[in-house]
Amino acid sequence: MAWISNDFPIVANSTFSDIQDGLAYGFVILWYRVYCRECEAKKGYYCYYNDGSGTISCEYYRQCTILKPSTFRLKPQCLLDILSDLLYFCWEYRWTLEKIIGSIIAARFFCGILFLFTLLAYKFKRRHLSMYDSIEEFLQSQNNLMPIRYTYRDLKNMTKNFKDKLGEGGYGTVFKGQLKSGPFAAIKLMGKSKASGQEFISEVATIGRIHHVNVVRLIGFCVEGPKRALVYEFMPNGSLEKYIFPQQVTVSLNYSKMFDIALGVAKGIDYLHRGCDMQILHFDIKPHNILLDDNFTPKISDFGLAKLYPTDESMVSLTAARGTMGYMAPEMFYRNIGRVSYKSDVYSFGMLLMEMASKRRNLNPFVENISQIYFPCWVHDRFSKGMEIDLGDASLDERIMVKKMTFVALWCIQMKPDDRPSMTKVIEMLEGDVEFLQLPPKPFLSAEEMPVQDSEIDLNDMEFPLLSGSLAVSEISPSTH
Repeated sequence: MAWISNDFPIVANSTFSDIQDGLAYGFVILWYRVYCRECEAKKGYYCYYNDGSGTISCEYYRQCTILKPSTFRLKPQCLLDILSDLLYFCWEYRWTLEKIIGSIIAARFFCGILFLFTLLAYKFKRRHLSMYDSIEEFLQSQNNLMPIRYTYRDLKNMTKNFKDKLGEGGYGTVFKGQLKSGPFAAIKLMGKSKASGQEFISEVATIGRIHHVNVVRLIGFCVEGPKRALVYEFMPNGSLEKYIFPQQVTVSLNYSKMFDIALGVAKGIDYLHRGCDMQILHFDIKPHNILLDDNFTPKISDFGLAKLYPTDESMVSLTAARGTMGYMAPEMFYRNIGRVSYKSDVYSFGMLLMEMASKRRNLNPFVENISQIYFPCWVHDRFSKGMEIDLGDASLDERIMVKKMTFVALWCIQMKPDDRPSMTKVIEMLEGDVEFLQLPPKPFLSAEEMPVQDSEIDLNDMEFPLLSGSLAVSEISPSTH
């Protein structure tokens, strides 16, 4: 083997014939003393010929490199080779690396901005949806609920885009709709309520698990963010208040039918108190919340203020008074006369029953006779003196029914809860003979006769709802200003 000049006419793919021609043509042979004692003494070095200077020098032979992993050895010089290659690579491709690093930084900056906006949007959304978390948690925990969960689009289709409005109040707006199966339904769109959605939960938790002829049936509900709605069976005859108060009466009901309605309401409340696995206290019994079907069968509705308690608990704990003024039991404000219990519903029923018997409001400041402003007191004075109530051309049976309803109502609205009968006893009294009913003591009337208010509640700090008809429903709290 010999070194030859670069002008030898041989290329990589030359044939034997080409090689023979080259040899025949002739070529220049170069030779040097390539053996170097220094290279032999230094392991890892080899002799290198420099064409430019024509000299031979010792060069370090790199035994390992990151470009050839197969030659890598765990030796100290390998680390130097790796570092040298990295530095060479970075310097050789510095402009490309700058572009890559710049692109990575720009991409990270863009992703960071995008993530920041996404996080802010999520936090903003969660802040507004947090008020409905308790509703979703409740619905997911209640697997035995019978009502159907509808979408908001379903409600729009059922109501033809909320075309037929039945009524409106503090609770929201009620629209008439039609189910896919054919029957009509009343769809109540809930208005603004407390952040926890407690009214909605109370309604679904109570009415969603019971069935009684005198309790309105909850067909379904809708929860989509801030949109909440309840779907009830449709009551074509509306609420009871339209048939009690003269300024609202469209169809007059005789006293016999009014008595049947009162008895049905009493049975519905008694079922809530004793007929379920949990004791359900309504806390808002009033004419507006008594609905009538096509046969004038009464149905108790609006369980937004209701509470569930174990059946063995006779006393309940409330942090705030709840209900509608004029039907709220006095123990809601005056804790020293008794604890809140199912007797609070008995009181509300008594006020309702008194209005049904008289077909007028219990508190009416516009009457001519000042003694009739508070009707329960006036009617008690009448009966205590052996006098009757003027019922016009009512029959004897109707007069007996009215007297029975009045006596039972007076028992129900006794100031102290212990003096009121249970709803089971109320039903017995309504179904029994009037001769066995005794006139109860006169209920408290004036502020002078009222007991001193409990120190737990300051009436000056409480906001009482203004009644417009009986649509005003609110939960009264000492913290409300």
